[in-house]
Amino acid sequence: MPVIRPCRWFTHVEHEWHNPFRADLYHFLADRFRLIRYDGRCNGLSDWNVGDVSFKALQHDLETVVDALDLHSYALLGISQGSSLSIAHAVHYPERVSKLVLHGGYALGWSKRAPRKGLDVKTFLTLMREGWGDEHSSFQKMLCTGMLPKASTEMIHWLAELQRVASSPENTVRLRSTFDEIDVIDLLPRVSTPTLVMHCRHDNLVPFEEGRRIATLIPNARFVALESENHVPLPDEPAWQSFILEIEAFLSH
Repeated sequence: MPVIRPCRWFTHVEHEWHNPFRADLYHFLADRFRLIRYDGRCNGLSDWNVGDVSFKALQHDLETVVDALDLHSYALLGISQGSSLSIAHAVHYPERVSKLVLHGGYALGWSKRAPRKGLDVKTFLTLMREGWGDEHSSFQKMLCTGMLPKASTEMIHWLAELQRVASSPENTVRLRSTFDEIDVIDLLPRVSTPTLVMHCRHDNLVPFEEGRRIATLIPNARFVALESENHVPLPDEPAWQSFILEIEAFLSH
């Protein structure tokens, strides 16, 4: 089965294949399915000098990949921002999307949710611009608090290295601003594709409630809570086995 991973925040299709921060999941999937990955605009091996980074443009990129490969039936693996893209695509092309796997996602971007205590969006973007790709920066420490609370020094290094090759600070801020304005909440009840929704229970990057909201509003969606503090489980923690086995079982049947 073709399984497409829509674009998400900072990707590089070649570097990710060897970067321990993401490689294990992709190797696991590629051994079992026809895994299709691509770099979204302003990321990795795609053009970094692009004017339009709107959510509509990102949807168009996914449609272009599907059409270029002449795919008529495929599953989508939406992680983080890729979940919102997957939801929109599944609603627009229900005859094409056979299954939907969403992890760590949200239907409402940061700016669209109820106000949260702590760092505001403007400050976050400023720190991002100054500390992107710098493993010793305040931004990196803050990001790891949300994404990888117990990350080793080596894992933080791999995370920062992926950032450096994936995108520039300026483009990252532009894309992040687009993600923060995402609103696909009205599309959720219109999803007719069989859907698996997973979310780490103690995720500090995207609140657990966002994943549960997606699962509640998509008809007949299956929701799996993973016992992890990370945004996406890592291979050295118990939640990893649940994570990959749920994906494999859902896509294989």
